[in-house]
Amino acid sequence: MILRGAVQTIFGILTFIPGVYQWRARKLGSGGSYSSLYCYSVYLRHMVKANESGLNIKPNTVAELGPGDSLGIGLMALLLGSEKYYAFDVVKFSDLSKNLVILDDLIILLKKRESIPDDVQYPRVCPKLNNYSFPEEIYSDDYLEYCLSDERIKRIRDSLSGGSMIEYKAPWFNKEAVQENTVDMIISQAVLEHIDELDLTYRQLYQWLKRDGFMTHCIDFKSHGYAKTWDGHWKISSWRWFLLRGNRTYFINREPYSTHTTLLEKYKFRIMKEVIVKKEPSFQNNITSKSDAVISGAFIQVKKQPEVC
Repeated sequence: MILRGAVQTIFGILTFIPGVYQWRARKLGSGGSYSSLYCYSVYLRHMVKANESGLNIKPNTVAELGPGDSLGIGLMALLLGSEKYYAFDVVKFSDLSKNLVILDDLIILLKKRESIPDDVQYPRVCPKLNNYSFPEEIYSDDYLEYCLSDERIKRIRDSLSGGSMIEYKAPWFNKEAVQENTVDMIISQAVLEHIDELDLTYRQLYQWLKRDGFMTHCIDFKSHGYAKTWDGHWKISSWRWFLLRGNRTYFINREPYSTHTTLLEKYKFRIMKEVIVKKEPSFQNNITSKSDAVISGAFIQVKKQPEVC
């Protein structure tokens, strides 16, 4: 781990050289997943929890933050009835040919009503479920027959190469990316810990959501391998962090959970479900609050509250 930390610091310094980071991104991608099973598992887990929270389990318009190397989560949304998917990223990593393979895999999984891949296959994926059976209470046979019709599948497939159902925004960070009050659901999986401008992001997400629209997010507060311990990134000095980050387009922001809850309150989101993952701190943490110091991850589902006139 010490060697890895040194290598990461050296790479961070090298990214100040023009072209180095772009070369790495082309070669290695975002570090996201091309696994169809992973995308299947993540989307269905979020929707099972949305059903438990009494949220809109059949959103018409879905936006995803940080899809990374594949659009699999968005394809799941479209295959399960959504008509519009916005993919928001800082750099366009996704590859058409791989997404077509993922689409075909997801179609097979849904037609078979495969169980949701569980903690044996994905022990670190959140949220956890009590039951990993296919959620037939959400997606009936008649509903799936409609969603997986040949005509809809063709429209989804065509949209991967420029059709109307998918819009890829990279870079996405501008208020004109999507019309206000048009999105039913915003989803992210281990992405919000990488966004620097969290205040601006939450404000923008609120504006994009429809009245009673909701967001569903998994946030990972661990060190992502940049420190020896899960929470060691919080005690890295500012100057070393500057070198470690380098000129990378995205990194971890070192913001604790309380930053997110404060912004959710500021922008009038109501928390519908909150699952906190805790770990014992590895050091006497005087940097974050005592409550933040033990939070290694969180799953939250929040609903947009209408503005009071």
